[in-house]
Formats: sequence, structure tokens, C-alpha cells
Amino acid sequence: MSSSAKIEDAVREAIISQPDVILDDSDVMQALIAANVKAMGGNIVDLRGIAMERLETRLDRLEDTHRSVIAAAYENLAGTNQIHRAILRMLDPLEFEPFLRDLGGEVADILRVDAVKLMLESVQNDSDPAVQRLGDVLSVAEPGFIDSYLTQGRGSAVRQVTLRSVQDASDQIYGQNAEWIRSEACLKLDFGAGRLPGMLVLGAEDPHMFGPQQGTDLLAFFTGVFERAMRRWLS
Repeated sequence: MSSSAKIEDAVREAIISQPDVILDDSDVMQALIAANVKAMGGNIVDLRGIAMERLETRLDRLEDTHRSVIAAAYENLAGTNQIHRAILRMLDPLEFEPFLRDLGGEVADILRVDAVKLMLESVQNDSDPAVQRLGDVLSVAEPGFIDSYLTQGRGSAVRQVTLRSVQDASDQIYGQNAEWIRSEACLKLDFGAGRLPGMLVLGAEDPHMFGPQQGTDLLAFFTGVFERAMRRWLS
């Protein structure tokens, strides 16, 4: 009699009746291939087994890429819907002060940021009553402040959208909330010929909320809509 272990009749019949179960189980198939290689001995190279391993590796990479693409598509769709909702809410008010107050309220909630500040350059000081009333959202700075803030004094090119992490957030921008702001999106605003620029700043407590490696297309679109809304109010 042979000393080799015999498969049980019940297991054998189950495999014969449902072979697809074995073929679809990658762990079982790998165990069978390994047993086959071991049975052939160390002096024989199983090219078929090597090819299968390489195909499995490529398939794993393809599946990972597929999952990454799907996740990125869903994230982009969610971001697009978020920006659209924020724009619609921003365009609802019929007066300027409610328009600005909504920036730090429902618009900030929709964008899931912790602070929204509108900075306007002006040759006048911030003693205007409207500025005083809207101090939580609106601030006034001297001409040249915005470009200096965006470039951090380095004199580099100014982008429409700047995303970055921050260690010591500006008190002039965030006021008493500056101590817990860890990342920000700075949107430079062009109000048209003859007008000084502005800047809309979105601040977040999450240090990973905004970063230079992220895309800016959606925020650039949001900036364009906000500029046009502000031009309407300023006119």
C-alpha cells in the first residue's frame, strides 16, 4: 500500500462536483502551486508558476489602481457638489451685510472650514461702521498687504489660489481664532480696473485640509464666482 495521504471521499466528491470553488479561491490555488513546485524538487524551475505569480502581482497592482481611481472620482464629485452648494447659498442674500455674514456661517459650514475671512485693501482705516459690525468676517489692510501675505514676503509670483499649512496663523487675518488655524486656502480677488484687490481666506484646524499638493480647479471656480458677486455689490 502507498504511504501517501489519501484525500477523504467526501472532500474529493465536493471538489469534483464544484471545481470552481477551488479555482476561485486564490489561497487554495497558491497552496496547490506551492505543493506542485515542492513535489518537482529544487532542480526544476516551474516557469508556469513564476508566470502566474507575476500575473497575480500585476493584477493586485491593477486592482489597487482601480480602487484609487474610483476613490478619486468620488472625492472629486463630492468636492464639486460642495462648491456648487456653497455658491448657491452665497448668491441667496439680497443685501450686502447678510451676504458677508453668510460667509462665516452657512457657507463656511458647507465648505467644512473653521474660519472664513474677507480681506480688502484700502487707503482708509478700518473705522468704518460697516467694517466694525462685520469684524468677524471682514477686515481692511493697507495696499500691498495681500501680495505680501500670499508670498510671505519672498517676492515670488502671486497665484490666484494658494493652499498651505500654517504654524503661526496671522492675528490680522483670523483675530482670536489664529491660535488653532493649521491650514488655509487663500483666494486672491480681482475686483476690476481701478479697484484694489481683495482676498478670501478659508482657515481650517485640520493641518491636512489644505496643502500645495492639492488641485485648485474647484477653488479657482469659486473665486471667479465670488469676484463677480463682489463686483456687483461694490458697484
